Amino acid sequence: MNSTTDNKQLVAQYLQALSGKPKTPELVARYVSDDALAEHIHQAETGFPSYEIVVEELIAERDLVAVRGTFRGMHRGAFAGIDATGRQVSAGLMIIYRVKDDRIVEHWMQFDAAALMAQLTEAQAARAS
Repeated sequence: MNSTTDNKQLVAQYLQALSGKPKTPELVARYVSDDALAEHIHQAETGFPSYEIVVEELIAERDLVAVRGTFRGMHRGAFAGIDATGRQVSAGLMIIYRVKDDRIVEHWMQFDAAALMAQLTEAQAARAS
């Protein structure tokens, strides 16, 4: 069983390995066995290639690691039915990861989707006018 410190280090390595870089399926699979998280990363990467998560706090307890941070990316691909706007966007988030056997096996995320969508629709409206 991993210690709290090991789990925290794994999530820190995961975020460092993926943040601001291309998120290939092979790279994601190195850290993630949670299919829902892998699919979420794929969808976000499609709309915001090489997006980053800026970590503001990283807290661990037992097999759980919590992250409070900011999503940042350039909207270069279709996302949520909105074609690429070329706009730099950001939104706050909190994620709790559950770690087992050196992989993320489960996650819970709260994301300010309303702020993100407002930025995208504002950019879309500006391009249309």
